[in-house]
Amino acid sequence: MPIAATIRPNLYKDSVALMRVSQRVLDEPGVKRATLLMGTPANKAMLAEAGLMLTELERAAPADLMIVVEAESALSIDSAQRAIQNMLDAAPATSTAAETPASTPPSLALALARGETAVVAQISVPGAYAGAEALKALKQGMHAFIFSDNVPLAEECALKALAERKQLLVMGPDCGTAILRGVPLGFANVVRRGAIGLVGASGTGLQEVMCRIDALGQGISHAIGTGSRDVYDAVGGATMCAAIDLLAADPATRVIGVVSKPPARVVADKVLQHLSRAGKPSVVLFLGADAARTTWPAQTVAVETLHDAAVAAVGLASGHAVVHSSNDDVDDVVVTRETRALLPSQQFVHGLYSGGTFAIEAQLLWSALGLTVRSNAPIDASGHDQGKRDAHRATDYGADEYTLGRPHPMIDVSTRIEALAAEARDPSVAAVVLDVVLGYGSHPDPAGALGPAIRNARADAARAGRQLPVIAFVCGTEADPQPLSAQQAALRDAGAIVASDSTAAARLAGAIADAAKAMRDRPSSTEVARPAAPAR
Repeated sequence: MPIAATIRPNLYKDSVALMRVSQRVLDEPGVKRATLLMGTPANKAMLAEAGLMLTELERAAPADLMIVVEAESALSIDSAQRAIQNMLDAAPATSTAAETPASTPPSLALALARGETAVVAQISVPGAYAGAEALKALKQGMHAFIFSDNVPLAEECALKALAERKQLLVMGPDCGTAILRGVPLGFANVVRRGAIGLVGASGTGLQEVMCRIDALGQGISHAIGTGSRDVYDAVGGATMCAAIDLLAADPATRVIGVVSKPPARVVADKVLQHLSRAGKPSVVLFLGADAARTTWPAQTVAVETLHDAAVAAVGLASGHAVVHSSNDDVDDVVVTRETRALLPSQQFVHGLYSGGTFAIEAQLLWSALGLTVRSNAPIDASGHDQGKRDAHRATDYGADEYTLGRPHPMIDVSTRIEALAAEARDPSVAAVVLDVVLGYGSHPDPAGALGPAIRNARADAARAGRQLPVIAFVCGTEADPQPLSAQQAALRDAGAIVASDSTAAARLAGAIADAAKAMRDRPSSTEVARPAAPAR
């Protein structure tokens, strides 16, 4: 399949804008991949690893935009390149004749010199330059939200040390979401305001918990992302602890919730110490940590799933008892119906996730049932996905190996559409799980785009004599640009089983896998009644 590369000298676009262009050009006939990256050494290395580093790109400087298109024909490439150039050259819309692009201040210092009152700088530049921009923001007394990734760990440590001295926040690097005083940053959902403040080292995990809180009738005071590396030993939970302190001092926040993959031991201890000093009821989800081995502060509730994190936070805010969910909450009627329709060959469930936290939660829930699970983001080294189809799988399609050359799966559903088609052809697949993440920055109609793929997958399996349960859940709210109810209805119309949340979807898939295993292991009535062979 032909590939072509071009360079636009000295043209910077932030990563979100480039993902949008990539997503739109994929709609051009015959286009397989469209990659737009700044010409940094790290981006060139990623292109080389993907086999897309053409000779023409070697001269690209860090300030240059690299454009790579892979398509079915030279004609398709030409059409895609014209579409990309048109989108890149499109002038930004202005609301009045007096406003021009030149009116935008070229630096933070000039913006503040004009009397701007902003207190947060949102940074989305190549990782090599993000640290310098964040440093400027901190020196100007501003909090920094760093959407950029590929920022060196040493720079993150230095920035967060400075922020601690200045009593500021550095959210990120690679911070996907935040809501501050109702203002969304990055990928965020439209949730009601309320008394629950959240801190998260997990982007989709933070989104899922805040959306479940909204669905349960409570609201969010602030949702502060930290970036996933914040809970590393080297970083020391600097932003997480500072965010807890800010929420403790915030009169609008009555309950504090923490959502994270397991932090380093020393970081976990620091976080719990800050929660203890906060003096407010709190909920902690260290996803995959052994809660029984931790000493929790008196007002802290430890939970094990995203669902329970939201339920516990709402319970504390409303004064209700906190009730933990369990496998007993799974609908046995659905499990029996779907399991009885499976063939003996259908053994494994596969989660096709756009959020890494969803993949981790599924692994934990399935492993708790005694199921062997593999993943490209394994909870332990023994579960690394080696391409074998000999176990249950939870795949994070937001990982680098799937997003190079494509937008993130929250924006571009094509990667998971291809994966779903492959699952339908696999006689060992017993069920598929899909997440659909709504909100600012996400695909404008993800369920509408996935619907035909779900129908086709189920039809392909049916033609091969198999039933294929597709379990889906939607992370979003009714107030999102893509309304929750409309997205759920589109999934149901396509034949999907729509679960209420990520935890319910993973538990249902696990129950189907467990029941299918029990059916295979149970002797048939014929085998039970078969007489012993006569002695010779």
